[in-house]
Amino acid sequence: MTDHALPTDWDFDATAARRDRYYAASLTRFTPFRDPIVFRKGQGQYLWDAHGRKYTDMLGMNVCISVGHSHPRVVAAAMEQAQTLTHCTTMFYHPTPAHLAEELAATMPPGHDWVVHLTNSGAEAIDLAMTMARTYTGNLDLLALRTAYHGPTAAAQSITGIAGWRHPGMPGNVAFVPEPNQYRGIFGPGTQPYLDEIDRTIASATPGQVAGIVVESVQGYGGIIEMPPGYMSGAAERVRAAGGLYIADEVQSGFGRTGAHFWGFEADAVVPDIVVMAKGLGNGFPIGAVVAKKHVAAPMAERFMFHTYGANPTSAAAARSVLAILRDEGLQDNAHTVGGAFLERLHDLKDKHAIIGDVRGTGLMLAIEMVSDRDAKTPDNDATTEVFEASREQGIILSKSGPFQSCLRMVPPLCLSLEDVDHVVKGLDVACQKAADRIGR
Repeated sequence: MTDHALPTDWDFDATAARRDRYYAASLTRFTPFRDPIVFRKGQGQYLWDAHGRKYTDMLGMNVCISVGHSHPRVVAAAMEQAQTLTHCTTMFYHPTPAHLAEELAATMPPGHDWVVHLTNSGAEAIDLAMTMARTYTGNLDLLALRTAYHGPTAAAQSITGIAGWRHPGMPGNVAFVPEPNQYRGIFGPGTQPYLDEIDRTIASATPGQVAGIVVESVQGYGGIIEMPPGYMSGAAERVRAAGGLYIADEVQSGFGRTGAHFWGFEADAVVPDIVVMAKGLGNGFPIGAVVAKKHVAAPMAERFMFHTYGANPTSAAAARSVLAILRDEGLQDNAHTVGGAFLERLHDLKDKHAIIGDVRGTGLMLAIEMVSDRDAKTPDNDATTEVFEASREQGIILSKSGPFQSCLRMVPPLCLSLEDVDHVVKGLDVACQKAADRIGR
């Protein structure tokens, strides 16, 4: 600490008092635990609270931590850039964000000219993708999936299909189609009925011509809902026939998290027209991006579009390092191997605990869903909360998600190890038993 360092009061009661006094009401809902927690340190897949207790971070700080907390290469890259020039607006040229744009474009499917617009966040990137699709096609109407989450800004909320994330006054021209949830979808398992509903929705809830459809390759806050085979490619075909574009939201499912592929949409061999990304790209540094086919982005040149920190060289330096670490440390392969072993162990937990109705996911993007009745698939928010709280007692940080808050989402840093899986599964086993005892099952 230097003589000029500002003091930080780590006393929990003092922090709570400041939050209560100075945080707006709009921030109070997003506090998951009954008793709040203060984290002081993170390294790799682990966190330490203000009292020095260690936790395994199965949340990845809302999927933002991809290569591990405080990864030394990311920190070094950001520090080196910040000490030279912390920020440079896109009105001027700087090589670091230009290199990042080139490297992101190189991850896209070959055979197309890809261009990049860097933003501050995933929500801003969604907003831009919506504007880009409407500008290119000349159509206003967009399709989105029920139980989708695309961000908290007004435009991103308009294509979010979960009531708890929506506020008054959102823009219109959005029609929702049923998500192809293979566990509790309205048409049951399968793909074709959900694709047929896209055709029906275009015919009945739009003018017949649309700007596009926005799809999370794996729904995140929706409870880890993986798109079944043929859905993404089939949705793209139907929307393009109606004059629209296919927009892939890879904010949570990108950067090797699904294990088998770098991008979630690759699982269905679909080539999007626009790809939205953020979160894991910065490993905690704020950055997002829209990557689009060049001809799709071209009409945007006719009007002013600017994100103040969108091409921030410090965040861009961190992101470049993230891409290199993902490659050098084989973290996509690790997600595939460790995630596969983890999923098998979660199935064992389901066999043991009746409060678990379903386990699902791919790579290190997994979930367990709690039910009060397996046959009726009745969502059980109480059981979810109890397992969530009991997991904390076992040193495990999870995320409650899903439209009924009945899912526990597991999206850890991609450096999670097999030894960590053993620890987490044992902790979840204890937590599930404690939860069942607490709710009388």
